[in-house]
Amino acid sequence: MATVSTSMGADRHLWHVSAAALVTVASVAVLVLAPGATNAYGANLMGPLRTPGEAAFIAAHRGDRASAPENTVPAFAAAVVSGSDFLEVDVQLTADGYPVLIHDLTVDRTTTGVGAVADLTLAEIRTLDAGSWFAPTFAGVQVPLFDEFLGILAGAPEVTALVELKGTWTADDVETLLGAIYFRGVQDRLVFASFSPTTVTALHDTAPAIPRVLIRRVLPLDPVAVAQRFDAIAIMTRSSALAERPDAVERMHAAGLGVLLYTLNSEERWGEALSYGVDGIVTDTPSALDAWIAQTAPGT
Repeated sequence: MATVSTSMGADRHLWHVSAAALVTVASVAVLVLAPGATNAYGANLMGPLRTPGEAAFIAAHRGDRASAPENTVPAFAAAVVSGSDFLEVDVQLTADGYPVLIHDLTVDRTTTGVGAVADLTLAEIRTLDAGSWFAPTFAGVQVPLFDEFLGILAGAPEVTALVELKGTWTADDVETLLGAIYFRGVQDRLVFASFSPTTVTALHDTAPAIPRVLIRRVLPLDPVAVAQRFDAIAIMTRSSALAERPDAVERMHAAGLGVLLYTLNSEERWGEALSYGVDGIVTDTPSALDAWIAQTAPGT
């Protein structure tokens, strides 16, 4: 693992240098755009705003985690094959500052290791088995580097990434991602998402050309104002939150903003989502949702 760590250290340095230059270019590009241009760009990524009953786009939650261990290369590959519009992934930084894909704050549930992701080095995390907990056939699958995921994205031009940054990220943290994103040429097919207002602000300041989604477990009293405050293209929330505020979709759409729901895995929930006219559904079962939409909302 020492060889891997040394090599990756050089790569990480290059990422930082590239990111700094690319951030400058991206910032200049946004400055010459008209107000709201970033939002329009993001809306184009997600397609037109939906109407009640119209098919929403499908985001495979941590890949196709019904078919393979979540947030791993096999799960992403399965989601691409299933025809998912978006791949939803979770990114965290290791103790030595490398972006890796894992949902929980610790590695305990989905790997053979123990401990917080933030306390483990990349070399330590790459020794862990992230697949055998799901099924013996996935034994030896590793926790992926963010760049490995970007490689999959680069090879699937019909797919967009919904990248959730877990926890709180600074502007310097965000810069660790940008070099690889622009090097792979996938900056036009990537949307960032976060629960953290601090992180969304850092994204706005550091990567203004890449759209942002604000995640909220409970909808704010004025979701339009909150989304606009952070220059977000959409709010992602739970179906229970939307059930309490069914007018929120209409208000968001009137402002040219999207509404996404997570994580819906039953036909009942999918039906409710489409009846609201939401724009995207995050699901653990993208293949099943795709088949259901094909039968329920054909031709949309």
